[in-house]
Amino acid sequence: MGKPHPLLHAAPLPMEALRADFPILTQSINGHPLAYLDNAATTQVPRQVLEAMREFEECERANIHRGVHSLSQRATDAYDAARATLKAFIGATGEHELIFTSGTTEALNTVAQGLWAAGPAEAWLRAGDRIIVSGLEHHANLVPWQNAARMSGAELVILTPDAEGRLHEAGLATLLAQGGARVFAVTACANATGERPPYEALLTLAKQAGALTVLDAAQVAGHAIPNMAALDCDFLAFSGHKMHGPMGTGALVGRREALEQLYPLRLGGDMVEDVSYERAIHAGLPMRLEGGTPNVAGAVGLAAAARFIDGTGRAPIDAHLHALREQAAAGLASLPGVRVLSRASSAAALVSFTCEGVHPHDIGTLLDQAGIAVRTGYHCAQPLLDHLGVGPTTRASFALYNTADEVERLIAATARALELLR
Repeated sequence: MGKPHPLLHAAPLPMEALRADFPILTQSINGHPLAYLDNAATTQVPRQVLEAMREFEECERANIHRGVHSLSQRATDAYDAARATLKAFIGATGEHELIFTSGTTEALNTVAQGLWAAGPAEAWLRAGDRIIVSGLEHHANLVPWQNAARMSGAELVILTPDAEGRLHEAGLATLLAQGGARVFAVTACANATGERPPYEALLTLAKQAGALTVLDAAQVAGHAIPNMAALDCDFLAFSGHKMHGPMGTGALVGRREALEQLYPLRLGGDMVEDVSYERAIHAGLPMRLEGGTPNVAGAVGLAAAARFIDGTGRAPIDAHLHALREQAAAGLASLPGVRVLSRASSAAALVSFTCEGVHPHDIGTLLDQAGIAVRTGYHCAQPLLDHLGVGPTTRASFALYNTADEVERLIAATARALELLR
Protein backbone atom coordinates (compact mmCIF):
# COMPACT_ATOMS: atom_id res chain seq x y z
CA MET A 1 0.00 0.00 0.00
CA GLY A 2 0.98 3.63 -0.22
CA LYS A 3 2.59 5.47 2.63
CA PRO A 4 1.52 8.97 3.77
CA HIS A 5 3.82 11.47 2.13
CA PRO A 6 6.09 13.51 4.46
CA LEU A 7 4.50 16.74 3.23
CA LEU A 8 1.30 15.72 5.00
CA HIS A 9 3.10 16.53 8.23
CA ALA A 10 4.96 19.64 7.02
CA ALA A 11 2.03 22.05 7.13
CA PRO A 12 -0.92 20.08 8.50
CA LEU A 13 -4.44 21.26 7.93
CA PRO A 14 -6.93 21.18 10.84
CA MET A 15 -8.61 18.18 9.25
CA GLU A 16 -11.30 17.45 11.83
CA ALA A 17 -12.48 21.06 11.87
CA LEU A 18 -12.28 21.35 8.09
CA ARG A 19 -14.30 18.22 7.47
CA ALA A 20 -16.94 19.45 9.92
CA ASP A 21 -17.53 22.39 7.57
CA PHE A 22 -18.74 19.98 4.84
CA PRO A 23 -22.03 18.35 5.92
CA ILE A 24 -22.15 16.03 2.90
CA LEU A 25 -19.07 14.14 4.06
CA THR A 26 -20.82 12.71 7.13
CA GLN A 27 -22.96 10.25 5.17
CA SER A 28 -22.40 6.60 4.36
CA ILE A 29 -22.55 5.05 0.89
CA ASN A 30 -23.39 1.36 0.60
CA GLY A 31 -22.68 0.93 4.31
CA HIS A 32 -19.27 2.59 4.21
CA PRO A 33 -18.18 6.13 5.17
CA LEU A 34 -18.13 8.31 2.07
CA ALA A 35 -14.68 8.89 0.60
CA TYR A 36 -15.37 11.58 -1.95
CA LEU A 37 -12.52 11.45 -4.48
CA ASP A 38 -14.20 13.10 -7.48
CA ASN A 39 -13.09 16.66 -6.81
CA ALA A 40 -11.71 17.28 -10.30
CA ALA A 41 -15.31 17.05 -11.47
CA THR A 42 -16.95 18.95 -8.58
CA THR A 43 -15.78 19.90 -5.11
CA GLN A 44 -18.08 19.97 -2.11
CA VAL A 45 -19.36 23.19 -0.56
CA PRO A 46 -18.60 24.31 3.02
CA ARG A 47 -21.13 25.77 5.41
CA GLN A 48 -19.56 29.21 5.01
CA VAL A 49 -20.53 29.31 1.34
CA LEU A 50 -24.01 27.92 1.98
CA GLU A 51 -24.57 30.51 4.71
CA ALA A 52 -23.43 33.41 2.52
CA MET A 53 -25.83 32.38 -0.22
CA ARG A 54 -28.69 31.80 2.19
CA GLU A 55 -28.19 35.22 3.78
CA PHE A 56 -28.33 36.86 0.36
CA GLU A 57 -31.48 34.97 -0.64
CA GLU A 58 -33.20 35.68 2.66
CA CYS A 59 -32.19 39.33 3.10
CA GLU A 60 -31.00 40.91 -0.17
CA ARG A 61 -32.48 39.05 -3.14
CA ALA A 62 -33.40 41.46 -5.92
CA ASN A 63 -32.33 42.22 -9.47
CA ILE A 64 -29.23 44.37 -9.70
CA HIS A 65 -28.49 47.66 -11.49
CA ARG A 66 -30.90 50.50 -12.17
CA GLY A 67 -33.25 49.59 -9.33
CA VAL A 68 -33.88 52.57 -7.05
CA HIS A 69 -35.30 50.53 -4.18
CA SER A 70 -33.15 49.46 -1.27
CA LEU A 71 -33.05 45.72 -1.97
CA SER A 72 -31.85 46.30 -5.52
CA GLN A 73 -29.12 48.61 -4.29
CA ARG A 74 -28.02 46.11 -1.64
CA ALA A 75 -27.99 43.29 -4.18
CA THR A 76 -25.90 45.43 -6.52
CA ASP A 77 -23.46 46.18 -3.71
CA ALA A 78 -23.18 42.45 -2.91
CA TYR A 79 -22.52 41.63 -6.58
CA ASP A 80 -19.88 44.34 -6.90
CA ALA A 81 -18.23 43.23 -3.65
CA ALA A 82 -18.09 39.65 -4.92
CA ARG A 83 -16.36 40.84 -8.08
CA ALA A 84 -13.79 42.78 -6.05
CA THR A 85 -13.10 39.77 -3.81
CA LEU A 86 -12.53 37.47 -6.77
CA LYS A 87 -10.31 39.98 -8.59
CA ALA A 88 -8.10 40.09 -5.52
CA PHE A 89 -8.18 36.28 -5.28
CA ILE A 90 -6.87 35.93 -8.84
CA GLY A 91 -4.32 38.74 -8.53
CA ALA A 92 -6.02 41.04 -11.02
CA THR A 93 -4.77 44.63 -11.28
CA GLY A 94 -6.23 47.81 -12.68
CA GLU A 95 -5.51 46.60 -16.20
CA HIS A 96 -7.77 43.57 -15.68
CA GLU A 97 -11.51 43.02 -15.43
CA LEU A 98 -13.50 40.04 -14.20
CA ILE A 99 -16.58 38.81 -16.04
CA PHE A 100 -18.99 36.51 -14.22
CA THR A 101 -19.92 33.38 -16.18
CA SER A 102 -21.65 30.07 -15.51
CA GLY A 103 -18.24 28.38 -15.39
CA THR A 104 -15.09 27.68 -17.35
CA THR A 105 -16.98 26.37 -20.39
CA GLU A 106 -18.95 29.58 -20.85
CA ALA A 107 -15.85 31.67 -20.17
CA LEU A 108 -13.83 29.88 -22.87
CA ASN A 109 -16.72 30.05 -25.31
CA THR A 110 -17.02 33.77 -24.60
CA VAL A 111 -13.42 34.18 -25.74
CA ALA A 112 -13.46 31.79 -28.68
CA GLN A 113 -16.72 33.06 -30.14
CA GLY A 114 -16.03 36.65 -29.24
CA LEU A 115 -12.86 36.69 -31.33
CA TRP A 116 -14.71 35.95 -34.58
CA ALA A 117 -18.36 36.98 -34.06
CA ALA A 118 -17.82 40.68 -34.86
CA GLY A 119 -17.34 39.74 -38.51
CA PRO A 120 -14.33 39.75 -40.83
CA ALA A 121 -14.00 43.53 -40.86
CA GLU A 122 -13.61 43.89 -37.06
CA ALA A 123 -12.87 40.46 -35.57
CA TRP A 124 -9.49 39.48 -34.16
CA LEU A 125 -9.58 36.13 -35.95
CA ARG A 126 -9.67 36.12 -39.74
CA ALA A 127 -9.04 33.74 -42.60
CA GLY A 128 -5.42 32.61 -42.71
CA ASP A 129 -4.74 33.19 -39.01
CA ARG A 130 -3.55 30.33 -36.82
CA ILE A 131 -5.01 29.16 -33.50
CA ILE A 132 -2.63 27.03 -31.44
CA VAL A 133 -4.23 24.82 -28.80
CA SER A 134 -2.39 22.45 -26.49
CA GLY A 135 -3.06 18.74 -26.87
CA LEU A 136 -3.79 18.38 -23.14
CA GLU A 137 -7.10 20.18 -23.21
CA HIS A 138 -10.55 19.45 -21.87
CA HIS A 139 -13.10 19.55 -24.68
CA ALA A 140 -14.19 22.99 -23.42
CA ASN A 141 -10.81 24.40 -24.47
CA LEU A 142 -10.75 22.56 -27.80
CA VAL A 143 -14.22 22.37 -29.34
CA PRO A 144 -14.84 26.16 -29.15
CA TRP A 145 -11.55 26.69 -31.00
CA GLN A 146 -12.51 24.13 -33.62
CA ASN A 147 -15.66 26.16 -34.20
CA ALA A 148 -13.77 29.47 -34.19
CA ALA A 149 -11.44 28.15 -36.89
CA ARG A 150 -14.36 26.93 -38.96
CA MET A 151 -16.31 30.18 -38.66
CA SER A 152 -13.38 32.55 -39.21
CA GLY A 153 -11.37 30.61 -41.76
CA ALA A 154 -8.42 30.39 -39.37
CA GLU A 155 -6.28 27.26 -39.06
CA LEU A 156 -6.37 25.17 -35.88
CA VAL A 157 -2.95 23.79 -34.88
CA ILE A 158 -2.37 21.37 -31.99
CA LEU A 159 0.72 21.60 -29.77
CA THR A 160 1.13 17.84 -29.49
CA PRO A 161 2.32 16.35 -26.18
CA ASP A 162 5.02 13.70 -26.09
CA ALA A 163 4.39 10.02 -25.37
CA GLU A 164 4.23 10.74 -21.63
CA GLY A 165 1.70 13.52 -22.11
CA ARG A 166 4.11 16.42 -21.53
CA LEU A 167 4.29 19.74 -23.39
CA HIS A 168 7.62 21.30 -24.33
CA GLU A 169 8.60 24.90 -24.96
CA ALA A 170 10.62 23.87 -28.01
CA GLY A 171 7.50 22.42 -29.62
CA LEU A 172 5.59 25.66 -29.20
CA ALA A 173 8.57 27.72 -30.39
CA THR A 174 8.60 25.68 -33.61
CA LEU A 175 4.91 26.33 -34.24
CA LEU A 176 5.24 30.04 -33.46
CA ALA A 177 8.22 30.36 -35.83
CA GLN A 178 5.91 29.39 -38.69
CA GLY A 179 4.09 32.72 -38.20
CA GLY A 180 0.46 33.78 -38.16
CA ALA A 181 -0.36 32.74 -34.58
CA ARG A 182 -3.21 34.90 -33.25
CA VAL A 183 -4.31 32.75 -30.30
CA PHE A 184 -2.63 30.27 -27.95
CA ALA A 185 -4.75 28.29 -25.48
CA VAL A 186 -3.45 25.96 -22.77
CA THR A 187 -4.52 24.36 -19.50
CA ALA A 188 -2.87 24.92 -16.13
CA CYS A 189 -3.38 21.22 -15.35
CA ALA A 190 -4.63 18.41 -17.60
CA ASN A 191 -7.84 17.14 -16.04
CA ALA A 192 -7.46 13.68 -17.59
CA THR A 193 -3.87 12.96 -16.49
CA GLY A 194 -2.76 15.45 -13.83
CA GLU A 195 0.03 16.77 -16.06
CA ARG A 196 1.11 20.28 -15.05
CA PRO A 197 2.57 21.90 -18.19
CA PRO A 198 5.08 24.78 -18.00
CA TYR A 199 2.23 27.13 -18.83
CA GLU A 200 3.98 30.26 -17.57
CA ALA A 201 6.81 29.86 -20.09
CA LEU A 202 4.44 28.76 -22.85
CA LEU A 203 2.23 31.82 -22.37
CA THR A 204 5.28 34.09 -22.50
CA LEU A 205 6.49 32.54 -25.76
CA ALA A 206 3.10 32.96 -27.37
CA LYS A 207 2.67 36.51 -26.09
CA GLN A 208 6.06 37.50 -27.45
CA ALA A 209 4.95 36.17 -30.84
CA GLY A 210 1.91 38.46 -30.82
CA ALA A 211 -0.78 35.91 -29.95
CA LEU A 212 -3.61 36.42 -27.51
CA THR A 213 -3.08 33.94 -24.66
CA VAL A 214 -5.78 31.88 -22.91
CA LEU A 215 -5.36 29.82 -19.73
CA ASP A 216 -7.87 27.23 -18.51
CA ALA A 217 -7.37 27.34 -14.73
CA ALA A 218 -10.33 25.16 -13.77
CA GLN A 219 -8.25 22.37 -12.24
CA VAL A 220 -6.11 24.65 -10.07
CA ALA A 221 -8.72 27.12 -8.84
CA GLY A 222 -9.16 25.37 -5.50
CA HIS A 223 -5.52 25.16 -4.47
CA ALA A 224 -3.01 26.72 -6.89
CA ILE A 225 -4.75 29.56 -8.68
CA PRO A 226 -2.18 31.60 -10.62
CA ASN A 227 -1.43 35.25 -9.97
CA MET A 228 -2.85 37.00 -13.03
CA ALA A 229 -0.52 39.96 -12.65
CA ALA A 230 2.52 37.68 -12.93
CA LEU A 231 1.43 35.93 -16.13
CA ASP A 232 1.68 36.83 -19.81
CA CYS A 233 -1.97 35.91 -19.97
CA ASP A 234 -4.77 37.77 -21.72
CA PHE A 235 -7.66 35.54 -20.61
CA LEU A 236 -7.98 33.20 -17.63
CA ALA A 237 -11.05 31.05 -16.93
CA PHE A 238 -12.16 29.14 -13.83
CA SER A 239 -15.25 27.51 -12.32
CA GLY A 240 -16.84 27.91 -8.93
CA HIS A 241 -17.82 24.28 -8.51
CA LYS A 242 -14.17 23.20 -8.64
CA MET A 243 -13.16 25.55 -5.79
CA HIS A 244 -15.84 24.77 -3.18
CA GLY A 245 -18.28 27.26 -4.69
CA PRO A 246 -21.76 26.82 -6.15
CA MET A 247 -22.44 25.08 -9.43
CA GLY A 248 -23.27 27.33 -12.37
CA THR A 249 -20.71 29.97 -11.39
CA GLY A 250 -17.30 30.98 -12.66
CA ALA A 251 -15.38 33.81 -14.20
CA LEU A 252 -13.38 35.04 -17.14
CA VAL A 253 -10.56 37.34 -16.04
CA GLY A 254 -8.83 39.27 -18.76
CA ARG A 255 -6.75 42.25 -19.70
CA ARG A 256 -9.17 45.04 -20.44
CA GLU A 257 -7.69 45.68 -23.88
CA ALA A 258 -8.08 41.99 -24.71
CA LEU A 259 -11.65 41.84 -23.40
CA GLU A 260 -12.49 44.80 -25.61
CA GLN A 261 -11.70 42.57 -28.60
CA LEU A 262 -14.60 40.24 -27.76
CA TYR A 263 -17.99 40.51 -29.39
CA PRO A 264 -20.55 39.68 -26.66
CA LEU A 265 -21.73 36.08 -26.44
CA ARG A 266 -25.06 37.07 -24.90
CA LEU A 267 -27.10 39.95 -26.32
CA GLY A 268 -30.01 41.44 -24.39
CA GLY A 269 -30.61 43.35 -21.20
CA ASP A 270 -27.99 45.07 -19.07
CA MET A 271 -25.23 44.79 -21.70
CA VAL A 272 -26.36 47.77 -23.74
CA GLU A 273 -25.93 51.47 -23.23
CA ASP A 274 -28.50 52.71 -25.75
CA VAL A 275 -30.98 50.89 -28.01
CA SER A 276 -33.28 51.87 -30.86
CA TYR A 277 -35.23 49.69 -33.26
CA GLU A 278 -32.36 49.90 -35.70
CA ARG A 279 -29.22 49.51 -33.58
CA ALA A 280 -27.74 48.92 -30.15
CA ILE A 281 -24.69 50.45 -28.50
CA HIS A 282 -22.91 48.04 -26.18
CA ALA A 283 -22.16 49.08 -22.61
CA GLY A 284 -18.63 49.21 -21.27
CA LEU A 285 -16.86 46.43 -19.41
CA PRO A 286 -17.78 44.37 -17.52
CA MET A 287 -21.49 44.76 -18.30
CA ARG A 288 -21.15 44.36 -22.09
CA LEU A 289 -20.09 40.73 -21.54
CA GLU A 290 -22.68 39.95 -18.83
CA GLY A 291 -25.99 40.11 -20.67
CA GLY A 292 -29.13 39.05 -18.83
CA THR A 293 -29.94 38.66 -15.16
CA PRO A 294 -26.85 37.31 -13.42
CA ASN A 295 -26.60 34.61 -10.78
CA VAL A 296 -26.09 37.08 -7.95
CA ALA A 297 -26.40 34.53 -5.15
CA GLY A 298 -23.91 32.37 -7.02
CA ALA A 299 -21.45 35.26 -7.26
CA VAL A 300 -21.81 35.85 -3.52
CA GLY A 301 -21.19 32.15 -2.89
CA LEU A 302 -18.19 32.10 -5.20
CA ALA A 303 -16.63 35.02 -3.33
CA ALA A 304 -17.28 33.21 -0.04
CA ALA A 305 -15.48 30.15 -1.45
CA ALA A 306 -12.46 32.30 -2.33
CA ARG A 307 -12.39 33.66 1.22
CA PHE A 308 -12.67 30.12 2.59
CA ILE A 309 -9.66 28.98 0.54
CA ASP A 310 -7.57 31.96 1.55
CA GLY A 311 -8.63 31.56 5.18
CA THR A 312 -7.52 27.93 5.13
CA GLY A 313 -4.26 28.82 3.37
CA ARG A 314 -3.32 28.16 -0.24
CA ALA A 315 0.16 26.81 0.51
CA PRO A 316 -1.00 24.24 3.13
CA ILE A 317 -3.82 23.12 0.84
CA ASP A 318 -1.45 22.74 -2.09
CA ALA A 319 1.11 20.75 -0.06
CA HIS A 320 -1.64 18.52 1.33
CA LEU A 321 -3.06 17.72 -2.11
CA HIS A 322 0.31 17.03 -3.69
CA ALA A 323 1.11 14.66 -0.84
CA LEU A 324 -2.16 12.80 -1.25
CA ARG A 325 -1.52 12.53 -4.97
CA GLU A 326 1.96 11.11 -4.45
CA GLN A 327 0.66 8.62 -1.90
CA ALA A 328 -2.09 7.48 -4.27
CA ALA A 329 0.17 7.35 -7.32
CA ALA A 330 2.81 5.29 -5.53
CA GLY A 331 0.30 2.88 -4.06
CA LEU A 332 -1.66 2.37 -7.26
CA ALA A 333 1.47 2.00 -9.40
CA SER A 334 2.60 -0.83 -7.13
CA LEU A 335 -0.46 -2.91 -8.06
CA PRO A 336 0.06 -5.46 -10.85
CA GLY A 337 -1.05 -4.24 -14.27
CA VAL A 338 -1.81 -0.68 -13.13
CA ARG A 339 -0.44 2.25 -15.12
CA VAL A 340 -0.53 5.71 -13.53
CA LEU A 341 -0.60 8.50 -16.07
CA SER A 342 1.82 11.43 -15.67
CA ARG A 343 3.45 9.53 -12.82
CA ALA A 344 6.22 12.13 -12.43
CA SER A 345 3.85 15.11 -12.17
CA SER A 346 4.16 16.14 -8.55
CA ALA A 347 2.19 19.39 -8.78
CA ALA A 348 -1.22 17.79 -9.22
CA ALA A 349 -4.30 17.00 -7.15
CA LEU A 350 -5.49 14.01 -9.16
CA VAL A 351 -4.30 10.57 -10.20
CA SER A 352 -5.55 8.89 -13.38
CA PHE A 353 -4.85 5.22 -14.00
CA THR A 354 -5.62 2.20 -16.15
CA CYS A 355 -5.77 -1.46 -15.14
CA GLU A 356 -4.65 -4.05 -17.67
CA GLY A 357 -7.54 -6.25 -18.75
CA VAL A 358 -10.13 -4.41 -16.65
CA HIS A 359 -12.55 -1.69 -17.76
CA PRO A 360 -12.51 1.48 -15.63
CA HIS A 361 -16.32 1.46 -15.30
CA ASP A 362 -16.09 -1.89 -13.51
CA ILE A 363 -13.40 -0.48 -11.21
CA GLY A 364 -15.54 2.57 -10.49
CA THR A 365 -18.61 0.45 -9.73
CA LEU A 366 -16.75 -1.72 -7.23
CA LEU A 367 -15.15 1.33 -5.61
CA ASP A 368 -18.62 2.85 -5.19
CA GLN A 369 -19.75 -0.31 -3.43
CA ALA A 370 -16.93 0.41 -0.96
CA GLY A 371 -18.14 4.00 -0.48
CA ILE A 372 -15.42 5.54 -2.64
CA ALA A 373 -16.48 8.05 -5.30
CA VAL A 374 -14.18 8.34 -8.32
CA ARG A 375 -14.64 9.28 -11.98
CA THR A 376 -14.28 6.90 -14.94
CA GLY A 377 -14.20 7.47 -18.69
CA TYR A 378 -12.53 9.95 -21.02
CA HIS A 379 -13.01 12.92 -18.64
CA CYS A 380 -14.00 15.17 -21.59
CA ALA A 381 -10.46 14.82 -22.97
CA GLN A 382 -10.83 12.03 -25.51
CA PRO A 383 -8.22 13.32 -28.00
CA LEU A 384 -5.51 13.35 -25.32
CA LEU A 385 -6.24 9.86 -24.02
CA ASP A 386 -6.47 8.53 -27.57
CA HIS A 387 -3.13 10.19 -28.35
CA LEU A 388 -1.57 8.47 -25.33
CA GLY A 389 -3.08 5.17 -26.44
CA VAL A 390 -4.78 4.42 -23.13
CA GLY A 391 -8.50 4.97 -23.74
CA PRO A 392 -10.76 5.63 -20.75
CA THR A 393 -9.25 5.72 -17.26
CA THR A 394 -10.18 5.71 -13.60
CA ARG A 395 -9.51 9.06 -11.93
CA ALA A 396 -9.28 9.85 -8.23
CA SER A 397 -9.00 13.52 -7.35
CA PHE A 398 -8.43 15.24 -4.05
CA ALA A 399 -9.57 18.27 -2.11
CA LEU A 400 -8.55 19.84 1.16
CA TYR A 401 -10.90 17.61 3.20
CA ASN A 402 -9.49 14.30 1.92
CA THR A 403 -7.22 12.22 4.14
CA ALA A 404 -4.37 9.74 3.91
CA ASP A 405 -6.74 7.07 5.28
CA GLU A 406 -9.10 7.66 2.35
CA VAL A 407 -6.19 7.22 -0.05
CA GLU A 408 -5.35 3.91 1.64
CA ARG A 409 -8.97 2.85 1.21
CA LEU A 410 -8.74 3.73 -2.50
CA ILE A 411 -5.60 1.63 -2.98
CA ALA A 412 -6.91 -1.34 -1.01
CA ALA A 413 -10.32 -1.28 -2.72
CA THR A 414 -8.68 -1.07 -6.16
CA ALA A 415 -6.55 -4.10 -5.30
CA ARG A 416 -9.64 -6.04 -4.22
CA ALA A 417 -11.48 -4.99 -7.39
CA LEU A 418 -8.64 -6.27 -9.55
CA GLU A 419 -8.72 -9.62 -7.76
CA LEU A 420 -12.43 -9.95 -8.45
CA LEU A 421 -12.35 -8.76 -12.05
CA ARG A 422 -9.36 -10.70 -13.35
